[in-house]
Amino acid sequence: MNIVVLVKQVPDTEAERKLNPADNTLDRAAVDPVINYIDEFAIEEGLRLKEAHDGEVTVLTVGPERATESIRKALAMGADKAVHVSDEALHGSDAIATAKVIAKALGTLEWDVAIAGSEATDSRSAIVPALVAEALGAPQLTQARKVDVDGSTVTIERVTDTGYEK
Repeated sequence: MNIVVLVKQVPDTEAERKLNPADNTLDRAAVDPVINYIDEFAIEEGLRLKEAHDGEVTVLTVGPERATESIRKALAMGADKAVHVSDEALHGSDAIATAKVIAKALGTLEWDVAIAGSEATDSRSAIVPALVAEALGAPQLTQARKVDVDGSTVTIERVTDTGYEK
Protein backbone atom coordinates (compact mmCIF):
# COMPACT_ATOMS: atom_id res chain seq x y z
CA MET A 1 0.00 0.00 0.00
CA ASN A 2 1.31 3.43 -0.97
CA ILE A 3 0.42 6.10 1.56
CA VAL A 4 1.04 9.80 0.96
CA VAL A 5 0.95 12.17 3.90
CA LEU A 6 0.62 15.87 3.22
CA VAL A 7 2.75 17.98 5.54
CA LYS A 8 3.31 21.68 5.90
CA GLN A 9 6.08 23.66 7.48
CA VAL A 10 4.62 26.49 9.53
CA PRO A 11 5.96 29.25 11.76
CA ASP A 12 6.34 28.17 15.36
CA THR A 13 2.92 28.75 16.91
CA GLU A 14 4.51 30.13 20.08
CA ALA A 15 6.47 32.83 18.24
CA GLU A 16 5.37 36.36 17.55
CA ARG A 17 4.49 36.82 13.89
CA LYS A 18 4.71 39.85 11.66
CA LEU A 19 4.08 40.73 8.04
CA ASN A 20 6.78 41.33 5.48
CA PRO A 21 6.23 44.98 4.43
CA ALA A 22 7.45 44.24 0.89
CA ASP A 23 4.52 41.99 -0.01
CA ASN A 24 2.26 41.83 3.07
CA THR A 25 2.79 38.09 3.51
CA LEU A 26 3.90 36.44 6.72
CA ASP A 27 7.58 37.11 7.38
CA ARG A 28 8.60 33.48 7.68
CA ALA A 29 12.30 34.34 7.96
CA ALA A 30 11.61 36.10 11.27
CA VAL A 31 10.13 32.99 12.91
CA ASP A 32 11.52 29.52 13.51
CA PRO A 33 9.87 27.00 11.19
CA VAL A 34 8.39 23.75 12.52
CA ILE A 35 6.40 20.92 11.06
CA ASN A 36 2.69 21.59 11.52
CA TYR A 37 2.04 19.62 14.72
CA ILE A 38 -1.35 18.42 13.45
CA ASP A 39 0.43 16.86 10.47
CA GLU A 40 2.51 14.80 12.90
CA PHE A 41 -0.69 12.92 13.79
CA ALA A 42 -1.28 12.30 10.08
CA ILE A 43 2.27 10.95 9.74
CA GLU A 44 1.70 8.61 12.69
CA GLU A 45 -1.53 7.33 11.13
CA GLY A 46 0.28 6.79 7.84
CA LEU A 47 3.00 4.84 9.64
CA ARG A 48 0.35 2.73 11.39
CA LEU A 49 -1.17 1.87 8.00
CA LYS A 50 2.28 1.12 6.63
CA GLU A 51 2.88 -1.45 9.36
CA ALA A 52 -0.55 -3.02 8.99
CA HIS A 53 -0.40 -3.30 5.19
CA ASP A 54 3.28 -3.68 4.41
CA GLY A 55 3.24 -0.26 2.82
CA GLU A 56 5.37 2.73 2.08
CA VAL A 57 4.89 6.28 3.37
CA THR A 58 5.77 9.28 1.23
CA VAL A 59 5.50 12.75 2.67
CA LEU A 60 4.56 15.54 0.29
CA THR A 61 5.11 19.19 1.01
CA VAL A 62 4.86 22.44 -0.90
CA GLY A 63 7.03 25.22 0.40
CA PRO A 64 10.29 27.12 0.31
CA GLU A 65 13.72 25.49 0.43
CA ARG A 66 13.81 25.52 4.21
CA ALA A 67 10.79 23.21 4.32
CA THR A 68 13.38 20.43 3.98
CA GLU A 69 13.73 20.73 7.78
CA SER A 70 10.17 19.44 8.18
CA ILE A 71 10.80 16.72 5.60
CA ARG A 72 13.79 15.54 7.63
CA LYS A 73 11.63 15.32 10.75
CA ALA A 74 8.98 13.29 8.90
CA LEU A 75 11.67 10.94 7.58
CA ALA A 76 13.09 10.61 11.10
CA MET A 77 9.61 9.66 12.30
CA GLY A 78 9.66 6.74 9.85
CA ALA A 79 8.45 8.00 6.47
CA ASP A 80 10.20 6.22 3.60
CA LYS A 81 10.59 9.05 1.12
CA ALA A 82 9.55 12.60 0.40
CA VAL A 83 8.47 14.91 -2.39
CA HIS A 84 9.17 18.61 -2.02
CA VAL A 85 7.57 21.06 -4.42
CA SER A 86 9.49 24.31 -4.17
CA ASP A 87 9.09 27.26 -6.52
CA GLU A 88 9.43 30.94 -5.66
CA ALA A 89 6.43 31.62 -7.92
CA LEU A 90 4.29 29.88 -5.26
CA HIS A 91 5.22 32.42 -2.56
CA GLY A 92 2.03 33.84 -1.08
CA SER A 93 -0.25 31.33 -2.82
CA ASP A 94 -3.77 31.00 -1.49
CA ALA A 95 -5.46 27.71 -0.55
CA ILE A 96 -6.85 27.14 -4.04
CA ALA A 97 -3.50 27.52 -5.79
CA THR A 98 -1.78 25.40 -3.14
CA ALA A 99 -4.37 22.64 -3.52
CA LYS A 100 -3.93 22.64 -7.30
CA VAL A 101 -0.17 22.23 -6.89
CA ILE A 102 -0.61 19.40 -4.38
CA ALA A 103 -3.13 17.66 -6.65
CA LYS A 104 -0.73 17.96 -9.60
CA ALA A 105 2.11 16.52 -7.49
CA LEU A 106 -0.11 13.66 -6.31
CA GLY A 107 -0.85 12.97 -9.96
CA THR A 108 2.83 12.10 -10.47
CA LEU A 109 2.84 9.53 -7.64
CA GLU A 110 1.37 6.10 -7.15
CA TRP A 111 -0.80 6.23 -4.05
CA ASP A 112 -3.64 4.32 -2.50
CA VAL A 113 -4.43 6.62 0.41
CA ALA A 114 -3.55 10.27 0.99
CA ILE A 115 -3.71 11.60 4.54
CA ALA A 116 -3.69 15.21 5.71
CA GLY A 117 -3.97 16.84 9.08
CA SER A 118 -7.22 18.64 9.80
CA GLU A 119 -5.70 22.11 9.40
CA ALA A 120 -2.48 24.08 9.33
CA THR A 121 -1.72 26.16 12.40
CA ASP A 122 -0.63 29.16 10.36
CA SER A 123 -3.87 29.67 8.47
CA ARG A 124 -6.50 27.57 10.25
CA SER A 125 -8.51 27.46 7.00
CA ALA A 126 -8.86 23.64 7.01
CA ILE A 127 -9.82 23.78 3.32
CA VAL A 128 -6.78 22.50 1.40
CA PRO A 129 -7.48 18.75 1.82
CA ALA A 130 -11.05 19.23 0.56
CA LEU A 131 -9.81 21.25 -2.40
CA VAL A 132 -7.22 18.57 -3.23
CA ALA A 133 -9.88 15.85 -3.11
CA GLU A 134 -12.13 17.92 -5.37
CA ALA A 135 -9.32 18.56 -7.86
CA LEU A 136 -8.53 14.84 -8.00
CA GLY A 137 -12.15 13.70 -8.07
CA ALA A 138 -11.30 11.59 -5.03
CA PRO A 139 -13.54 10.85 -2.04
CA GLN A 140 -12.73 12.63 1.20
CA LEU A 141 -13.19 11.33 4.73
CA THR A 142 -12.79 14.08 7.29
CA GLN A 143 -11.98 14.52 10.96
CA ALA A 144 -10.65 10.97 11.29
CA ARG A 145 -9.04 9.90 14.51
CA LYS A 146 -8.37 6.42 13.12
CA VAL A 147 -8.19 5.05 9.58
CA ASP A 148 -8.68 1.41 8.56
CA VAL A 149 -8.18 0.00 5.07
CA ASP A 150 -9.56 -3.33 3.91
CA GLY A 151 -8.94 -3.86 0.22
CA SER A 152 -10.57 -0.92 -1.54
CA THR A 153 -12.69 0.04 1.48
CA VAL A 154 -11.54 2.79 3.81
CA THR A 155 -13.28 3.23 7.14
CA ILE A 156 -12.64 6.02 9.58
CA GLU A 157 -13.56 6.65 13.16
CA ARG A 158 -14.20 10.20 14.29
CA VAL A 159 -14.99 11.75 17.63
CA THR A 160 -18.44 13.32 18.05
CA ASP A 161 -20.17 15.11 20.89
CA THR A 162 -21.81 11.84 21.89
CA GLY A 163 -18.92 9.41 21.39
CA TYR A 164 -17.47 7.86 18.27
CA GLU A 165 -18.81 7.56 14.75
CA LYS A 166 -17.67 5.16 12.00
